[in-house]
Amino acid sequence: MATPASQRVPLRKIPDRIGKYVIINEIGQGSTGSVYLSHDPYFRRDVAIKVYDIEANEDPQKAKIARKMFFNEAHMVGMLQHANILPIYDAGEEDDQYYVVMEHIQGARTLEVYCRPDNLLLIDDVVKIIYKCAKALHYAHKRGVIHRDIKPGNIMLTTENDVRIIDFGIAILKDTDISRIEGIAGSPSYMSPEQIKSAEISSASDLYSLGAVMYELVTGFRPYRATTLTRLLNQVIYATAAPVHTLRADVPEELEEAITTALQKDPEKRYSSGGELASALTKVYQGLQKQYDQIDNQEHFDLLRRLRFFHDFSQSEIWELLRASEWGEYEAGEAIAREGEIDDRFYVIVSGQAIVEVNEKPVGKFEAGDCFGEAGYIADSKRTSTIKAKDTTTVLSVSATLLEQVSSECQLRFNKVFLRSLILRLHGN
Repeated sequence: MATPASQRVPLRKIPDRIGKYVIINEIGQGSTGSVYLSHDPYFRRDVAIKVYDIEANEDPQKAKIARKMFFNEAHMVGMLQHANILPIYDAGEEDDQYYVVMEHIQGARTLEVYCRPDNLLLIDDVVKIIYKCAKALHYAHKRGVIHRDIKPGNIMLTTENDVRIIDFGIAILKDTDISRIEGIAGSPSYMSPEQIKSAEISSASDLYSLGAVMYELVTGFRPYRATTLTRLLNQVIYATAAPVHTLRADVPEELEEAITTALQKDPEKRYSSGGELASALTKVYQGLQKQYDQIDNQEHFDLLRRLRFFHDFSQSEIWELLRASEWGEYEAGEAIAREGEIDDRFYVIVSGQAIVEVNEKPVGKFEAGDCFGEAGYIADSKRTSTIKAKDTTTVLSVSATLLEQVSSECQLRFNKVFLRSLILRLHGN
């Protein structure tokens, strides 16, 4: 995956033009080349241009691999047109520069961000994301394309939380020999056993890799982890991954079963297609929705509906926030948030009262319907006060990360109401 340009020093001058495309700036750099932003005036759209480093005099083997990866992706131009596969619009070669032109998605991030135990997505969001990936792979497989490098870094989320599978540089295209790239098989932690053993690769290999991604998104850990590559590859072939429920207790049994099936060592024992995996995930999602709509959550909804903070929210927006939030109960004197802690959560008092303390001295209070947590708007910001429950207090909290997963309309509504409340508090109203 390309490293953001803001995190490194450019090693060479940015070209003014590549082919017919005028370059705006550099937006990333990877092991095989650089990525630039351009604008296509004919179609009136921004595009990302990946330029491969093919300089045989520096590293002949690297140049050979880059050239084959270029031809692989160039061969995909117009071939894969699916909503969840990043489209490749054009490809070309000019003055020894090999390049492919792709969709540019402003603000997109890869799933790598959500593979840490302290930054996991909601279970139902994981199910929706993997469902879209499974459908996209089903589409690609029916057209003879096997990706071979499915991993969190090759799955992007747009700002609207839609999915794009990227980087078909080492894909296998059936009935052609263009894609035979020696020395590259994929990313070890996500490779199927048959990839490691250099056995025949089928669409089932991609489904194994997607299962490994699903395991990591759910638990925050890769299925297999080792201190050396040899041990890791040996585990993928022979070991059994730790059961999902031992790493995350709230995972539905049906979802764990889906992950286990996708990670079977024998390709014949996995799902027969991406479509079959998608069908299994549909059933999982329906079960999650039924589970969520139990009476306890209806009572939570009824409580929020009466709070002034939520007066401007639609019913569907309140349900969205409930699914993305945590519901906490605090006894008198118990700290809800502590001064000096890094905290990205937003809070709304549902019932009871809370005291605001700075340097252990009371400076204010919050009542039902009040909100706090403005530090959530600034990355790695420390809290400037301690919030303690005055009596038995119920609090709804949602992290900035999970707030990003709700609809744009719900995010805008939440930010508008939260900031309005903050401004009124600052004015003493």
